[in-house]
Amino acid sequence: MKKTSKFIFFVYLSIVTLVFLAMLFILVPLASGGDQPIVVTILIGAYAVIVVLLYQIYQNYFKPISKITIVLQELIKGNYSARAHEKTHYGAENLSYAVNKLAFNLQNLNRQDKMHSRQLHTVIDNMESGIMLLDTNGYVQLVNRKFTDLFDKTESEVNNQLYYNVLKQKKIYHSVQEVFLYEETIKNSITLKKNGQTLYIEIVAVPFFNESNELRGLVFVFHDITELKHIEQVRKDFVANVSHELKTPITSIKGFAETMLDDEIGDRSLQQKFLTIIYKESDRLQTLIHDLLELSKLERDEFDIELRKIDLSTLIEDSITMVNDQAEKKGIHLMLRVTKDLSLMGDEARLKQVILNLLYNAINYSRDHGVVIITARPSNQWIEILVEDNGIGIQKEVIDRIFERFYRVDKARSRDTGGTGLGLAIVKHIVEAHKGVIEVESELNAGSTFRILLPIHK
Repeated sequence: MKKTSKFIFFVYLSIVTLVFLAMLFILVPLASGGDQPIVVTILIGAYAVIVVLLYQIYQNYFKPISKITIVLQELIKGNYSARAHEKTHYGAENLSYAVNKLAFNLQNLNRQDKMHSRQLHTVIDNMESGIMLLDTNGYVQLVNRKFTDLFDKTESEVNNQLYYNVLKQKKIYHSVQEVFLYEETIKNSITLKKNGQTLYIEIVAVPFFNESNELRGLVFVFHDITELKHIEQVRKDFVANVSHELKTPITSIKGFAETMLDDEIGDRSLQQKFLTIIYKESDRLQTLIHDLLELSKLERDEFDIELRKIDLSTLIEDSITMVNDQAEKKGIHLMLRVTKDLSLMGDEARLKQVILNLLYNAINYSRDHGVVIITARPSNQWIEILVEDNGIGIQKEVIDRIFERFYRVDKARSRDTGGTGLGLAIVKHIVEAHKGVIEVESELNAGSTFRILLPIHK
Protein backbone atom coordinates (compact mmCIF):
# COMPACT_ATOMS: atom_id res chain seq x y z
CA MET A 1 0.00 0.00 0.00
CA LYS A 2 2.91 2.33 0.75
CA LYS A 3 4.38 1.72 -2.73
CA THR A 4 0.95 2.28 -4.28
CA SER A 5 0.50 5.68 -2.62
CA LYS A 6 3.99 6.76 -3.79
CA PHE A 7 3.19 5.57 -7.31
CA ILE A 8 -0.05 7.59 -7.35
CA PHE A 9 1.82 10.66 -6.07
CA PHE A 10 4.40 10.42 -8.86
CA VAL A 11 1.67 9.81 -11.46
CA TYR A 12 -0.12 12.99 -10.38
CA LEU A 13 3.18 14.87 -10.32
CA SER A 14 3.98 13.67 -13.83
CA ILE A 15 0.55 14.75 -15.11
CA VAL A 16 0.88 18.21 -13.55
CA THR A 17 4.40 18.55 -14.98
CA LEU A 18 3.21 17.61 -18.47
CA VAL A 19 0.28 20.04 -18.21
CA PHE A 20 2.55 22.92 -17.21
CA LEU A 21 5.05 22.09 -19.93
CA ALA A 22 2.22 22.11 -22.44
CA MET A 23 1.00 25.44 -21.10
CA LEU A 24 4.58 26.76 -21.23
CA PHE A 25 4.98 25.83 -24.89
CA ILE A 26 1.51 27.18 -25.77
CA LEU A 27 1.28 30.39 -23.77
CA VAL A 28 4.86 31.72 -24.03
CA PRO A 29 4.82 32.11 -27.84
CA LEU A 30 1.47 33.95 -27.62
CA ALA A 31 2.90 36.60 -25.29
CA SER A 32 4.77 39.68 -26.62
CA GLY A 33 8.52 39.72 -26.27
CA GLY A 34 8.63 41.70 -23.02
CA ASP A 35 5.84 39.64 -21.37
CA GLN A 36 7.29 36.21 -22.03
CA PRO A 37 9.62 36.18 -18.97
CA ILE A 38 6.65 37.21 -16.82
CA VAL A 39 4.49 34.38 -18.21
CA VAL A 40 7.29 31.88 -17.71
CA THR A 41 7.81 33.08 -14.12
CA ILE A 42 4.05 32.85 -13.34
CA LEU A 43 3.82 29.35 -14.80
CA ILE A 44 6.87 28.13 -12.94
CA GLY A 45 5.56 29.68 -9.67
CA ALA A 46 2.13 28.07 -10.19
CA TYR A 47 3.81 24.75 -10.91
CA ALA A 48 5.87 25.01 -7.74
CA VAL A 49 2.79 25.82 -5.65
CA ILE A 50 0.84 22.87 -7.06
CA VAL A 51 3.81 20.52 -6.49
CA VAL A 52 4.04 21.68 -2.87
CA LEU A 53 0.27 21.17 -2.45
CA LEU A 54 0.51 17.68 -3.95
CA TYR A 55 3.39 16.84 -1.61
CA GLN A 56 1.44 18.11 1.43
CA ILE A 57 -1.61 16.07 0.40
CA TYR A 58 0.62 13.01 0.04
CA GLN A 59 2.30 13.58 3.41
CA ASN A 60 -0.89 14.42 5.34
CA TYR A 61 -3.38 12.05 3.74
CA PHE A 62 -2.02 9.39 1.40
CA LYS A 63 0.98 8.41 3.51
CA PRO A 64 -0.89 8.22 6.91
CA ILE A 65 -3.76 6.34 5.34
CA SER A 66 -1.34 3.85 3.78
CA LYS A 67 0.25 3.30 7.23
CA ILE A 68 -3.20 2.96 8.84
CA THR A 69 -4.07 0.37 6.17
CA ILE A 70 -0.92 -1.60 7.07
CA VAL A 71 -1.95 -1.52 10.75
CA LEU A 72 -5.46 -2.76 9.86
CA GLN A 73 -3.94 -5.62 7.86
CA GLU A 74 -1.84 -6.58 10.92
CA LEU A 75 -4.98 -6.52 13.09
CA ILE A 76 -6.70 -8.81 10.60
CA LYS A 77 -3.76 -11.22 10.95
CA GLY A 78 -4.18 -11.19 14.75
CA ASN A 79 -1.26 -8.91 15.60
CA TYR A 80 -3.13 -6.73 18.10
CA SER A 81 0.07 -4.96 19.23
CA ALA A 82 0.31 -3.01 15.93
CA ARG A 83 -0.23 0.76 16.27
CA ALA A 84 -0.59 3.73 13.89
CA HIS A 85 1.28 7.06 14.19
CA GLU A 86 -1.20 9.64 15.55
CA LYS A 87 0.69 12.95 15.06
CA THR A 88 -0.50 13.72 11.54
CA HIS A 89 -3.07 15.98 9.91
CA TYR A 90 -6.26 16.49 11.93
CA GLY A 91 -8.47 14.15 9.87
CA ALA A 92 -5.88 11.38 9.61
CA GLU A 93 -4.99 11.86 13.26
CA ASN A 94 -8.59 11.07 14.31
CA LEU A 95 -8.56 8.01 12.10
CA SER A 96 -5.21 6.88 13.58
CA TYR A 97 -6.55 7.40 17.10
CA ALA A 98 -9.69 5.38 16.32
CA VAL A 99 -7.64 2.53 14.81
CA ASN A 100 -5.26 2.51 17.80
CA LYS A 101 -8.23 2.46 20.19
CA LEU A 102 -9.70 -0.46 18.26
CA ALA A 103 -6.33 -2.29 18.39
CA PHE A 104 -6.05 -1.63 22.15
CA ASN A 105 -9.58 -2.98 22.79
CA LEU A 106 -8.93 -6.02 20.61
CA GLN A 107 -5.67 -6.66 22.47
CA ASN A 108 -7.46 -6.51 25.83
CA LEU A 109 -10.23 -8.80 24.60
CA ASN A 110 -7.67 -11.24 23.24
CA ARG A 111 -5.72 -11.16 26.53
CA GLN A 112 -8.92 -11.76 28.56
CA ASP A 113 -10.01 -14.50 26.20
CA LYS A 114 -6.65 -16.26 26.58
CA MET A 115 -6.77 -15.84 30.36
CA HIS A 116 -10.32 -17.25 30.55
CA SER A 117 -9.32 -20.06 28.21
CA ARG A 118 -6.33 -20.94 30.44
CA GLN A 119 -8.50 -20.79 33.56
CA LEU A 120 -11.17 -22.99 31.98
CA HIS A 121 -8.56 -25.43 30.71
CA THR A 122 -6.94 -25.55 34.16
CA VAL A 123 -10.29 -26.22 35.85
CA ILE A 124 -11.26 -28.92 33.34
CA ASP A 125 -7.81 -30.51 33.42
CA ASN A 126 -7.78 -30.74 37.23
CA MET A 127 -11.28 -32.14 37.66
CA GLU A 128 -11.52 -35.45 39.48
CA SER A 129 -13.90 -36.71 36.78
CA GLY A 130 -12.97 -37.52 33.20
CA ILE A 131 -14.36 -35.18 30.50
CA MET A 132 -14.87 -35.89 26.79
CA LEU A 133 -16.49 -33.37 24.43
CA LEU A 134 -18.04 -34.56 21.13
CA ASP A 135 -19.34 -32.48 18.23
CA THR A 136 -22.53 -33.35 16.33
CA ASN A 137 -20.57 -35.61 13.99
CA GLY A 138 -19.22 -37.70 16.86
CA TYR A 139 -15.65 -36.36 16.72
CA VAL A 140 -13.76 -35.84 19.97
CA GLN A 141 -12.99 -32.14 20.47
CA LEU A 142 -11.69 -32.09 24.03
CA VAL A 143 -10.55 -34.46 26.79
CA ASN A 144 -9.00 -33.71 30.17
CA ARG A 145 -6.13 -35.32 32.07
CA LYS A 146 -8.39 -37.55 34.21
CA PHE A 147 -9.89 -39.02 31.02
CA THR A 148 -6.47 -39.86 29.59
CA ASP A 149 -5.44 -41.41 32.92
CA LEU A 150 -8.59 -43.53 33.15
CA PHE A 151 -8.41 -44.91 29.62
CA ASP A 152 -4.61 -44.89 29.17
CA LYS A 153 -4.82 -42.56 26.15
CA THR A 154 -2.96 -39.44 25.08
CA GLU A 155 -4.63 -36.29 23.79
CA SER A 156 -3.04 -36.75 20.36
CA GLU A 157 -4.56 -40.25 20.13
CA VAL A 158 -8.02 -38.95 21.02
CA ASN A 159 -8.55 -35.44 19.62
CA ASN A 160 -10.40 -35.22 16.27
CA GLN A 161 -11.09 -38.96 16.34
CA LEU A 162 -14.52 -40.59 16.11
CA TYR A 163 -15.68 -41.60 19.57
CA TYR A 164 -16.16 -45.28 18.65
CA ASN A 165 -12.50 -45.44 17.60
CA VAL A 166 -11.49 -44.08 21.02
CA LEU A 167 -13.75 -46.05 23.39
CA LYS A 168 -14.99 -49.58 22.72
CA GLN A 169 -17.69 -49.93 25.39
CA LYS A 170 -21.14 -50.59 23.92
CA LYS A 171 -22.85 -48.64 26.70
CA ILE A 172 -21.04 -45.51 25.52
CA TYR A 173 -22.30 -46.08 21.97
CA HIS A 174 -25.85 -46.43 23.26
CA SER A 175 -25.49 -43.30 25.38
CA VAL A 176 -24.32 -41.24 22.39
CA GLN A 177 -27.19 -42.48 20.25
CA GLU A 178 -29.79 -41.78 22.95
CA VAL A 179 -28.48 -38.26 23.62
CA PHE A 180 -28.57 -37.32 19.93
CA LEU A 181 -31.97 -38.97 19.53
CA TYR A 182 -33.78 -37.68 22.62
CA GLU A 183 -31.59 -34.62 23.42
CA GLU A 184 -31.71 -35.52 27.12
CA THR A 185 -29.14 -36.32 29.81
CA ILE A 186 -28.36 -40.03 29.88
CA LYS A 187 -26.72 -41.92 32.77
CA ASN A 188 -25.04 -45.28 32.56
CA SER A 189 -22.12 -47.20 34.07
CA ILE A 190 -19.17 -49.23 32.82
CA THR A 191 -16.30 -51.21 34.34
CA LEU A 192 -12.63 -50.97 33.43
CA LYS A 193 -9.75 -53.34 34.10
CA LYS A 194 -6.63 -51.40 35.05
CA ASN A 195 -3.45 -52.70 36.71
CA GLY A 196 -5.28 -55.85 37.74
CA GLN A 197 -8.01 -53.83 39.48
CA THR A 198 -11.64 -53.40 38.48
CA LEU A 199 -12.74 -49.76 38.26
CA TYR A 200 -16.41 -48.85 38.39
CA ILE A 201 -17.15 -45.79 36.23
CA GLU A 202 -20.43 -43.88 36.17
CA ILE A 203 -20.95 -42.07 32.85
CA VAL A 204 -23.18 -39.05 32.34
CA ALA A 205 -23.83 -37.87 28.77
CA VAL A 206 -25.15 -34.29 28.62
CA PRO A 207 -26.23 -32.52 25.38
CA PHE A 208 -25.32 -28.86 24.93
CA PHE A 209 -27.02 -26.29 22.71
CA ASN A 210 -26.21 -22.92 21.13
CA GLU A 211 -28.17 -19.68 21.64
CA SER A 212 -30.68 -20.78 18.97
CA ASN A 213 -31.34 -23.96 20.98
CA GLU A 214 -29.68 -26.10 18.31
CA LEU A 215 -27.80 -29.20 19.44
CA ARG A 216 -24.07 -28.57 19.10
CA GLY A 217 -22.70 -31.76 20.66
CA LEU A 218 -22.50 -33.59 23.95
CA VAL A 219 -20.27 -33.77 27.01
CA PHE A 220 -19.34 -37.09 28.60
CA VAL A 221 -18.50 -37.02 32.32
CA PHE A 222 -16.81 -40.12 33.74
CA HIS A 223 -17.02 -40.46 37.56
CA ASP A 224 -14.75 -43.05 39.20
CA ILE A 225 -17.08 -44.56 41.83
CA THR A 226 -14.80 -47.47 42.74
CA GLU A 227 -14.25 -46.12 46.25
CA LEU A 228 -17.99 -45.56 46.70
CA LYS A 229 -18.63 -49.13 45.57
CA HIS A 230 -16.04 -50.34 48.06
CA ILE A 231 -17.61 -48.29 50.87
CA GLU A 232 -21.04 -49.62 49.95
CA GLN A 233 -19.72 -53.17 50.01
CA VAL A 234 -18.02 -52.55 53.37
CA ARG A 235 -21.32 -51.21 54.71
CA LYS A 236 -23.20 -54.27 53.47
CA ASP A 237 -20.55 -56.60 54.88
CA PHE A 238 -20.64 -54.73 58.18
CA VAL A 239 -24.42 -55.06 58.47
CA ALA A 240 -24.23 -58.74 57.54
CA ASN A 241 -21.39 -59.40 59.99
CA VAL A 242 -23.06 -57.54 62.85
CA SER A 243 -26.29 -59.42 62.20
CA HIS A 244 -24.42 -62.71 62.17
CA GLU A 245 -22.39 -61.92 65.29
CA LEU A 246 -25.48 -60.82 67.21
CA LYS A 247 -27.59 -63.72 65.98
CA THR A 248 -25.38 -66.44 67.52
CA PRO A 249 -25.44 -65.30 71.19
CA ILE A 250 -29.06 -64.12 71.00
CA THR A 251 -30.13 -67.48 69.57
CA SER A 252 -28.26 -69.33 72.34
CA ILE A 253 -29.71 -67.13 75.10
CA LYS A 254 -33.22 -67.42 73.71
CA GLY A 255 -32.96 -71.20 73.16
CA PHE A 256 -31.69 -72.06 76.63
CA ALA A 257 -34.08 -69.60 78.29
CA GLU A 258 -37.04 -71.17 76.44
CA THR A 259 -35.84 -74.65 77.45
CA MET A 260 -35.72 -73.64 81.09
CA LEU A 261 -39.17 -72.00 80.88
CA ASP A 262 -40.91 -74.79 78.99
CA ASP A 263 -39.41 -77.81 80.73
CA GLU A 264 -39.45 -78.59 84.39
CA ILE A 265 -35.79 -79.22 84.95
CA GLY A 266 -35.24 -80.71 88.33
CA ASP A 267 -31.56 -81.32 87.83
CA ARG A 268 -29.81 -78.46 89.58
CA SER A 269 -26.51 -79.12 87.77
CA LEU A 270 -28.28 -78.93 84.38
CA GLN A 271 -29.90 -75.63 85.34
CA GLN A 272 -26.49 -74.36 86.40
CA LYS A 273 -25.03 -75.42 83.04
CA PHE A 274 -27.79 -73.62 81.08
CA LEU A 275 -27.45 -70.48 83.18
CA THR A 276 -23.67 -70.52 82.71
CA ILE A 277 -24.11 -70.71 78.94
CA ILE A 278 -26.66 -67.87 79.03
CA TYR A 279 -24.28 -65.78 81.14
CA LYS A 280 -21.32 -66.40 78.82
CA GLU A 281 -23.36 -65.58 75.72
CA SER A 282 -24.77 -62.41 77.28
CA ASP A 283 -21.23 -61.42 78.33
CA ARG A 284 -20.04 -62.02 74.78
CA LEU A 285 -22.95 -59.94 73.50
CA GLN A 286 -22.06 -57.15 75.89
CA THR A 287 -18.42 -57.24 74.75
CA LEU A 288 -19.47 -57.12 71.11
CA ILE A 289 -21.74 -54.12 71.68
CA HIS A 290 -19.01 -52.37 73.67
CA ASP A 291 -16.49 -52.88 70.84
CA LEU A 292 -19.01 -51.68 68.27
CA LEU A 293 -19.63 -48.52 70.25
CA GLU A 294 -15.90 -48.04 70.75
CA LEU A 295 -15.18 -48.44 67.03
CA SER A 296 -18.02 -46.09 66.17
CA LYS A 297 -16.58 -43.48 68.54
CA LEU A 298 -13.09 -43.83 67.02
CA GLU A 299 -14.42 -43.43 63.47
CA ARG A 300 -16.32 -40.22 64.15
CA ASP A 301 -14.79 -37.09 62.61
CA GLU A 302 -14.95 -35.20 65.88
CA PHE A 303 -13.04 -37.92 67.78
CA ASP A 304 -9.92 -36.54 69.40
CA ILE A 305 -7.31 -38.08 71.69
CA GLU A 306 -6.20 -36.51 74.96
CA LEU A 307 -2.47 -35.98 74.63
CA ARG A 308 -0.22 -35.72 77.65
CA LYS A 309 3.24 -36.94 78.54
CA ILE A 310 3.10 -40.61 79.55
CA ASP A 311 5.65 -43.17 80.73
CA LEU A 312 5.40 -45.88 78.10
CA SER A 313 7.68 -48.25 80.02
CA THR A 314 5.34 -48.29 83.01
CA LEU A 315 2.27 -48.58 80.77
CA ILE A 316 3.65 -51.72 79.07
CA GLU A 317 4.65 -53.26 82.41
CA ASP A 318 1.11 -52.69 83.75
CA SER A 319 -0.32 -54.31 80.60
CA ILE A 320 1.92 -57.36 81.08
CA THR A 321 0.61 -57.72 84.63
CA MET A 322 -2.99 -57.65 83.35
CA VAL A 323 -2.49 -60.43 80.78
CA ASN A 324 -0.16 -62.58 82.91
CA ASP A 325 -2.93 -64.83 84.27
CA GLN A 326 -4.17 -65.70 80.78
CA ALA A 327 -0.61 -66.39 79.62
CA GLU A 328 0.03 -68.72 82.59
CA LYS A 329 -3.07 -70.78 81.75
CA LYS A 330 -1.48 -71.67 78.40
CA GLY A 331 2.05 -71.87 79.75
CA ILE A 332 3.15 -68.96 77.59
CA HIS A 333 6.32 -67.14 78.57
CA LEU A 334 6.14 -63.34 78.35
CA MET A 335 9.45 -61.62 77.58
CA LEU A 336 9.80 -57.88 78.16
CA ARG A 337 12.44 -55.85 76.30
CA VAL A 338 11.54 -52.25 77.06
CA THR A 339 13.92 -49.33 77.31
CA LYS A 340 13.67 -47.66 80.71
CA ASP A 341 12.19 -44.18 81.09
CA LEU A 342 10.59 -44.32 77.66
CA SER A 343 8.09 -41.46 77.36
CA LEU A 344 6.02 -39.76 74.66
CA MET A 345 2.99 -37.55 74.10
CA GLY A 346 -0.12 -39.71 73.85
CA ASP A 347 -3.45 -40.84 75.24
CA GLU A 348 -2.59 -43.25 78.04
CA ALA A 349 -5.92 -45.10 78.15
CA ARG A 350 -6.03 -45.55 74.37
CA LEU A 351 -2.42 -46.73 74.11
CA LYS A 352 -2.99 -49.24 76.92
CA GLN A 353 -5.98 -50.49 74.91
CA VAL A 354 -3.65 -50.99 71.91
CA ILE A 355 -1.01 -52.90 73.92
CA LEU A 356 -3.60 -55.11 75.63
CA ASN A 357 -5.33 -55.97 72.34
CA LEU A 358 -2.04 -57.01 70.73
CA LEU A 359 -0.96 -59.01 73.79
CA TYR A 360 -4.28 -60.85 74.08
CA ASN A 361 -4.15 -61.65 70.35
CA ALA A 362 -0.56 -62.92 70.66
CA ILE A 363 -1.52 -65.16 73.60
CA ASN A 364 -4.76 -66.43 72.04
CA TYR A 365 -3.13 -67.32 68.71
CA SER A 366 0.00 -68.88 70.25
CA ARG A 367 0.37 -72.57 70.94
CA ASP A 368 0.64 -73.80 74.51
CA HIS A 369 4.05 -73.19 76.09
CA GLY A 370 4.92 -70.61 73.41
CA VAL A 371 6.74 -67.31 73.77
CA VAL A 372 5.44 -63.75 73.38
CA ILE A 373 8.02 -60.95 73.21
CA ILE A 374 7.17 -57.28 73.60
CA THR A 375 9.83 -54.72 72.69
CA ALA A 376 9.78 -50.93 73.03
CA ARG A 377 12.67 -48.69 72.05
CA PRO A 378 13.40 -45.24 70.61
CA SER A 379 14.06 -44.97 66.86
CA ASN A 380 15.01 -41.45 65.71
CA GLN A 381 11.89 -39.32 66.27
CA TRP A 382 9.72 -42.40 66.80
CA ILE A 383 9.12 -45.01 69.44
CA GLU A 384 9.03 -48.53 68.05
CA ILE A 385 6.84 -51.15 69.72
CA LEU A 386 7.06 -54.80 68.65
CA VAL A 387 4.75 -57.63 69.77
CA GLU A 388 6.10 -60.99 68.55
CA ASP A 389 4.73 -64.51 68.95
CA ASN A 390 5.55 -67.96 67.60
CA GLY A 391 1.93 -68.94 67.07
CA ILE A 392 -0.17 -70.04 64.10
CA GLY A 393 0.79 -67.08 61.92
CA ILE A 394 -1.19 -65.46 59.12
CA GLN A 395 -1.37 -66.34 55.44
CA LYS A 396 0.34 -63.67 53.30
CA GLU A 397 -2.69 -63.20 51.04
CA VAL A 398 -4.91 -62.15 53.97
CA ILE A 399 -2.44 -59.96 55.92
CA ASP A 400 -3.91 -56.80 54.35
CA ARG A 401 -7.38 -57.78 55.60
CA ILE A 402 -6.70 -58.40 59.28
CA PHE A 403 -7.52 -54.79 60.21
CA GLU A 404 -10.98 -55.07 58.64
CA ARG A 405 -13.92 -55.15 61.00
CA PHE A 406 -14.99 -58.71 61.92
CA TYR A 407 -12.19 -60.33 59.92
CA ARG A 408 -10.73 -63.34 61.74
CA VAL A 409 -7.70 -65.41 60.81
CA ASP A 410 -9.03 -68.40 62.78
CA LYS A 411 -12.76 -67.93 63.33
CA ALA A 412 -13.23 -70.91 65.66
CA ARG A 413 -10.34 -69.95 67.95
CA SER A 414 -11.39 -66.31 67.98
CA ARG A 415 -14.90 -67.16 69.12
CA ASP A 416 -13.66 -69.67 71.68
CA THR A 417 -11.54 -66.96 73.29
CA GLY A 418 -14.36 -64.43 73.23
CA GLY A 419 -12.97 -62.35 70.39
CA THR A 420 -15.33 -60.01 68.53
CA GLY A 421 -13.25 -59.50 65.38
CA LEU A 422 -13.05 -55.76 66.07
CA GLY A 423 -9.87 -55.57 68.17
CA LEU A 424 -7.37 -54.91 65.38
CA ALA A 425 -9.70 -52.41 63.70
CA ILE A 426 -9.79 -50.49 67.00
CA VAL A 427 -5.99 -50.75 67.35
CA LYS A 428 -5.44 -49.34 63.85
CA HIS A 429 -7.73 -46.36 64.49
CA ILE A 430 -6.02 -45.51 67.78
CA VAL A 431 -2.52 -45.73 66.28
CA GLU A 432 -3.50 -43.53 63.32
CA ALA A 433 -5.14 -41.04 65.71
CA HIS A 434 -1.66 -40.70 67.28
CA LYS A 435 -0.22 -40.05 63.76
CA GLY A 436 1.48 -43.41 64.00
CA VAL A 437 1.89 -46.46 61.77
CA ILE A 438 1.11 -50.13 62.35
CA GLU A 439 2.60 -52.93 60.24
CA VAL A 440 2.45 -56.73 60.31
CA GLU A 441 4.96 -59.40 59.35
CA SER A 442 3.83 -62.99 59.55
CA GLU A 443 4.57 -66.48 58.33
CA LEU A 444 2.06 -69.31 58.48
CA ASN A 445 2.74 -71.70 61.40
CA ALA A 446 5.80 -69.65 62.40
CA GLY A 447 4.33 -66.64 64.18
CA SER A 448 3.55 -62.95 63.71
CA THR A 449 5.16 -59.60 64.53
CA PHE A 450 3.09 -56.46 64.96
CA ARG A 451 5.20 -53.30 64.63
CA ILE A 452 3.96 -49.89 65.79
CA LEU A 453 5.72 -46.57 65.24
CA LEU A 454 4.55 -43.65 67.39
CA PRO A 455 5.93 -40.10 67.10
CA ILE A 456 7.69 -38.94 70.27
CA HIS A 457 6.52 -35.34 69.79
CA LYS A 458 3.28 -34.17 68.25
